[in-house]
Amino acid sequence: MSEFDLGLSIALGVGLAAATGLRLFLPMLVVSVAAYTGHLPLSDNFAWLATLPALILLSVAALVEILAYYIPGLDNLLDTLATPAAFVAGTIIAAAVITDLPPMVKWAAAIIAGGGIAGLTQTTSAVLRAKSTVLTGTLGNPVIATGELGGSLLLSLMALVAPLFTLLVIAVLLWLAFRWLRRISREPRPS
Repeated sequence: MSEFDLGLSIALGVGLAAATGLRLFLPMLVVSVAAYTGHLPLSDNFAWLATLPALILLSVAALVEILAYYIPGLDNLLDTLATPAAFVAGTIIAAAVITDLPPMVKWAAAIIAGGGIAGLTQTTSAVLRAKSTVLTGTLGNPVIATGELGGSLLLSLMALVAPLFTLLVIAVLLWLAFRWLRRISREPRPS
């Protein structure tokens, strides 16, 4: 594997991992569909993602997760559960698509880059939802849920098509989210 191919493989893993920070199962479903149809090679240990049972299971899990985020109160509970789960899902999805590396290097990259970006994305998303809950009394949360859903799907598909560009998009989106959060945190509270 050339250094460029290795870089693309890692960029693909990081892009998909970032998408798992927005929705846990949707990026895995996208990977499963791409692998099942023969468009995405997976590491040997993750060939199970390219099976019909995995495709069906991930479809059901993604649908349940998407619908659950539109239920007030449950969305905040899911964020509490999804924050540590995003780290695990990001690590798994990154390891699945980072191919042709020695296991120690692959898992180190998957944990640090994949799990790290998934955890960062999920934490940012959870903070945005918490702010929305406080500021809008949960009325703004469906807007956040729709943005997360669209972002997760878009990042997943972009990562498959243009992994390096996806890294740039992720960096810009996280920078904008941090700026917005910092601005909201500094605004004086009404008395």
